[in-house]
Amino acid sequence: MNSIEQARLDPLYAAMLRALQLQGKAEKTVEAYARAIRRSADFFERCPDDLSAEELQTYFAALLKCHSWSTVKLDRCGLQFFYRYVLKRPWDWTEILKPPRPQRLPDVLTRQETLLRLGTVRKLRYRVFFTTLYSTGLRLSEGLALEVGDIDAQRLRIHVRGGKGDKDRYVPITETLLHMLRRWWATHRHPRLIFPNPTGGPERMRQATTPMDRGGVQTAISAAVADARIRLRISVHSLRHCFSTHMLELGVDLRELQTILGHAHPETTARYAHLTEVTGAQARERQGRLLASFVLRWRDAA
Repeated sequence: MNSIEQARLDPLYAAMLRALQLQGKAEKTVEAYARAIRRSADFFERCPDDLSAEELQTYFAALLKCHSWSTVKLDRCGLQFFYRYVLKRPWDWTEILKPPRPQRLPDVLTRQETLLRLGTVRKLRYRVFFTTLYSTGLRLSEGLALEVGDIDAQRLRIHVRGGKGDKDRYVPITETLLHMLRRWWATHRHPRLIFPNPTGGPERMRQATTPMDRGGVQTAISAAVADARIRLRISVHSLRHCFSTHMLELGVDLRELQTILGHAHPETTARYAHLTEVTGAQARERQGRLLASFVLRWRDAA
């Protein structure tokens, strides 16, 4: 891009960032939408403030060759925001790009299979962490971010801070999980984190400044799946799918499950109804039954 085009782009890019912040967009959304402007400017080698329908078709077609549909959709949303709120022009190109809407259901283990696999995870910190995710439905990032002050022992709930969409919520927990988390925390006594980074050994966990590494967590679940010779597509996020499906099987109301999971739309939660036909009753009582027959091994090192 030449200096003239760069001079045109810079103030518009700054206005884009300002508009995103003023609308209270989440940090990840700000970065994704801003990246869309940078990427389109690089592609056309000019400020993307006067793109035609034909140019947009060429751009999105090229983008699809090396990026996923989710990335392409984010770029479309970023450009749409740019035109509407920065350039103050109508966006008339929604028909150019229509991402497919595949109706895929996640692979889900049975309750018995899930509890069995949790008990055979190799390292204690991962056994506790995966058990926490399974019995609460937390996302990976939400579980890693858990702090001592987020656990409300009196009300038996977790305060999830800055979840998806930068939204807070409360998630009920059981006495069983509360005891498990207390016992785990006693192994390292970090002043803030529930799952501190173990780099340097257990004796240094108390001084950790970050939680466990996401890559290490993903590797641990992959190892557990391989050890169990499971042929289903199971990841850390599968524990959230298992929680959702099993809670419905145990009678939790769909609306209450939506609140626990932090879904903005009931349709997102309703997809789990395809995996079970059971509905009704109260969440915390049924959560207790998730771990009723499960005993966590504590004998080996974290």
